[in-house]
Amino acid sequence: MLRLAAAKLTRTPLRSVRLTCASLRSFHTSMALNDDNVYETNKYVEEYLAFHYGQDKPDYMPYKDGPVQAVDFNVRIADECVKWMQQMPSTDGKTRALDVGCAVGRACFELAKHVDEVIGIDYSQAFVDSCNEIKAKGSMPYTRLEEGANRSQHVAEISADIDRERCTFMQGDGCDLPKDIGQFDVILLANLICRLPQPMDCLTRMKDMVKPNGYVVITTPFSWLDEFTPRDNWLGGYDGKESCDKMFDVLKSEGFEVVHEGDIPFLIREHRRKYQLVFPHLSVLKYTQ
Repeated sequence: MLRLAAAKLTRTPLRSVRLTCASLRSFHTSMALNDDNVYETNKYVEEYLAFHYGQDKPDYMPYKDGPVQAVDFNVRIADECVKWMQQMPSTDGKTRALDVGCAVGRACFELAKHVDEVIGIDYSQAFVDSCNEIKAKGSMPYTRLEEGANRSQHVAEISADIDRERCTFMQGDGCDLPKDIGQFDVILLANLICRLPQPMDCLTRMKDMVKPNGYVVITTPFSWLDEFTPRDNWLGGYDGKESCDKMFDVLKSEGFEVVHEGDIPFLIREHRRKYQLVFPHLSVLKYTQ
């Protein structure tokens, strides 16, 4: 979700004067859980179901010259989280993962192959409802736009070897994450930061939520828009400032070390002949205190 205030915890609006996170949330909540929030609409739910569960099908990107390396983002980012988590010192305790801005949940289910407990949080109730339906039934039907008003029928399915009971999904705010859900071996913030009204409030909570020597995995295209994030709250993207520099400065001051940087493309299908190709920045940070 492209997640979340997004719900994938996520997606909300503006004001040029300085506001507290609480006042921003009160302004946005009325939008976030009604028809004014695009992430509550059937259009976005179905696009994200295809984005999460349809990309391993040959008809998602059937073109021989298409960017096939960008498909299955949610599987690849879950694998990235597992790769780093496995570098932590082994313990006899339960392993835990948190996906903030989980959208319709594919990365959470992939993480559940390797992690004892996975919590997915998203601001969109429609996304969370989809996660819980897939958790309960193992699948969920959806339609995909082909051309004009023509749609095709599809099913989002989870592999039978995944223990879906390891996953818990809840509606929540990336700027005000729950204080009673404990600590995690790995936290995933996938394409979330630039859709939060107060991204700093999310980043500064990470030190309280990750275990010692644990990891925070962040992907973001830094696609700042005033309709989601007030300009005063952008981490960069103005006056020559780079968002990544500010994000790293904040997290380093909180006790994190940058252990990896890169790019991790993703592809969203709008219809048969129109796609969004995005190259988010990938960063992995280890909590060293």
